[in-house]
Formats: sequence, structure tokens, C-alpha cells
Amino acid sequence: MRVAVTGASGFVGGHVCRAAAARGWEVLAFGRRPHADLGGVPYTSWDLVHGEPPGERVDAVIHCAGSVTDWGPPAEIWQANVAGTRNAVAAFPGARFVHVSTASVYDPFRPTVMATESEAPVRRYANAYGAAKASAEHAVRGDAVILRPHAIYGSGDTTLLPRLLRSVRAGRLLAVGSGATRLSLTSVDNLVRACLLATTGPPGVYNVTDSEPVTLDSALRAVLRERNIDAEPVYLAQGLAMRMAALAETAAAITGRPPRLTRYAVGHLAAERTLDITRARRDLGYDPTPTAFEGAASW
Repeated sequence: MRVAVTGASGFVGGHVCRAAAARGWEVLAFGRRPHADLGGVPYTSWDLVHGEPPGERVDAVIHCAGSVTDWGPPAEIWQANVAGTRNAVAAFPGARFVHVSTASVYDPFRPTVMATESEAPVRRYANAYGAAKASAEHAVRGDAVILRPHAIYGSGDTTLLPRLLRSVRAGRLLAVGSGATRLSLTSVDNLVRACLLATTGPPGVYNVTDSEPVTLDSALRAVLRERNIDAEPVYLAQGLAMRMAALAETAAAITGRPPRLTRYAVGHLAAERTLDITRARRDLGYDPTPTAFEGAASW
């Protein structure tokens, strides 16, 4: 297998590159950063939006590149996630295209309860990120494999774990809603497993998560325990958290600094976000491991 990986200098893309190389595949890694240490995998800096395509022939493309943020200039988010995806498809004609999407394409304004793939995309989104990722899915539908993970975590995580740790204050971890809220999480190892399976699996859309949902409280306590942080989760009512997030977003618009809390984040913590992975199990042979945070002290 000769495979190209976009977003290789990022969290998910780096893991995909190393895993594919460990299988003996020939891996061509591409990313925006000037350099990336991928354990011997050849790396090329390539701006998907503005740069010239690499002109390589490959069997498959695993497209991990994109803007992963719930706050930022909408035009940049759309360019990175839609124009970048279109350019990645065009750069590798004839290759199987594996598109790493997101569960944020599901309706953010109501709970997502063991959602099947047919329930998204929808007509309304809370921010540019969800809308842009939905549009990117439309751009590749047909012969592509589309994967929808939710809340990716693991070694090298630059988004979920850092945001969680920033919420610890004076022995308290501030969270939203109820600790009993059910969530589907996706370890980066499970997502990588799905990406590699998808290079030869049937085209279509697949939810990709850990084997079973967990409760928010159990996940938070497990992370705190593994990180040896003496803190207790404290849950804010959704209405209060939404008002706090609105104020934080207003301040961010004035100062130009990203808000510590967004309404998008509140919505994803306060309501159930669980996905049905039956299709991935059946059609891709996806066999994920349970949610686990062993080793989180070194993430």
C-alpha cells in the first residue's frame, strides 16, 4: 500500500503515519509545518489551500488536515476545511480517499443519542467549524470513506486534554450540565485503526468511537486520577454556563484572544453525545477498545 497522509504534522495525522509505516506501507506525509519528526516517514511541507500539489501517485489518501477549532475567523475555517479538502482530492486522482470528518456535523442544538450516520449533515450549525466540516463531507461523497469521530483523545492531544486541564481551579474542575451525561469518546488509537481499515473498506460514512459510551463524570475523574490532580468535578447548570460562554465570546471579539469557554463547547458537554458504530463494525471490520486513560500522565 502506498498512502498519502495530509495533516501529518498534527495530532491525528502523525499517529496515522507512524501506524501505517509500522505495517510496512510506503507513507508520504504532508503538513503545513516546515518540519515534522515522524520516525523516518518522509515529510513534505504543503499548504493545501495555497500550495502546489505534490504530483505523487498513491493507492490511498488519509485526509487528516483541517482547522479544528470552535472559535476563529469563519473564512479561514471554511478555507482550511472545504477548499483544503477539495484540493486534497484533486491532488491524488484515482486514489481511495479517506476523509476524517467529525461528529460536529450532527445537530448541535439537540442531544445526539446513539445517532446513526443518516442523521447528518443537518441544516443548522452553531459555528463555522460544524458547517464547514459538513460542506467538506458533501464535497467528497461518492467514492470516499468518511469517518466521524467524537472527542479524540490520546498521546499528543493538543485540544481536548489541554482545555480540560485549563478548567481546573483551586481544587475544582469546572464542567457543565450533569456528570451523568453520556458521551462517546474516540481514542486516537481507535481512530487510526479505522483510518487504516478504511483504505480498503467500502465507500460510505462511518461513526468511529470507542467501544461503548461513558459518563462525563467517570471520564473526568479518570483523567484527573491518571494526571495525579487533586480536584473534584463541579457541574454548572447549562443556562448559567451558556451565559458565561456568551460573555467570554463577547470579550474575545473585543480583545482578539480565544475565549476560555464557548457556547459550542457548553452544548457538547451538557447534552448526550453518543454515536452508533454498528456500520463501522459490520462493513469495515472495526473492533474498537473501550475508553481508557492509562498513560495520560505523559500526554
